[in-house]
Amino acid sequence: MASDLAILASYAHPDDEQGVTGTLAWYADQGIRTGLICATRGELGEIAEADPPLATPETLGQVREQEMRRAAAIAKIQQLWFLDYRDSGMRGTDGNKDAAAFMNVDEQEAVGKIVRIIRAFRPTVMTTFDPSGAYGHPDHIRIHALTTQAFHAASDPAQHPEAGPAWEVKRLFYTAMPRSRIRQLVQFAEQEGLTSNFTGMDPEKLGLPDEMITNRIDVREYMDLKRRSLLQHRTQMNPNSLFAKLPEEVTAQWRGTEYFMLAAGTPVDTSDPVAAGDLFTRLR
Repeated sequence: MASDLAILASYAHPDDEQGVTGTLAWYADQGIRTGLICATRGELGEIAEADPPLATPETLGQVREQEMRRAAAIAKIQQLWFLDYRDSGMRGTDGNKDAAAFMNVDEQEAVGKIVRIIRAFRPTVMTTFDPSGAYGHPDHIRIHALTTQAFHAASDPAQHPEAGPAWEVKRLFYTAMPRSRIRQLVQFAEQEGLTSNFTGMDPEKLGLPDEMITNRIDVREYMDLKRRSLLQHRTQMNPNSLFAKLPEEVTAQWRGTEYFMLAAGTPVDTSDPVAAGDLFTRLR
């Protein structure tokens, strides 16, 4: 019999889910249903150098979809949906101008797609990016905004009636790297002369202030699973990237805890360590 409890993650590209893979696997091991929405197939992402080549610009979306499916299986993500939108590319690039790019799609149509998934899957809690989109990627910011709208719309029978019976999700969480962690990464990158997604950006405008984090999930026992899931995204594994060059102890600090801010729904007693370490506190 399927669990009455479920968690639904909603992100923009294959590999964006890596900030919650430990949490999703942990809940799957507890018998809680897990699902993931992926808005695009990351068609404008990088292609890591390899011999033979892993993909071409024309095939990258198809390749990344299969990478996402393999990564999801390892992370015990039981259901996966693609919204079938096109990657917008990094801010300021030509991909932003494509009418089909995710950042340019009709808002109500996209919200309706997410609402339909919510009402069919019936999650108890949801997660998506924080308002900064982690590092300002336009698709990250877009999925944050649309998922937040869909969270509220799904419980209103007057909105998107074609998407099925209304369903109330109990909590919406934003996943966010604490500013202290971002400062640590930026400092390491500067010391090593490395560029990253944070290069040229003010770290004080990325992620969330540490005091805004309401929930911290200890996923150290899932570090091997997280590593194996991440490695499925082979096209994105640049050996010269900041994250590839992080010292092991920094990676353990960064990847061993997954961070959340309660954005809407049933309150969480953050003074209680047990409550702060479980997204389903008082919902079971």
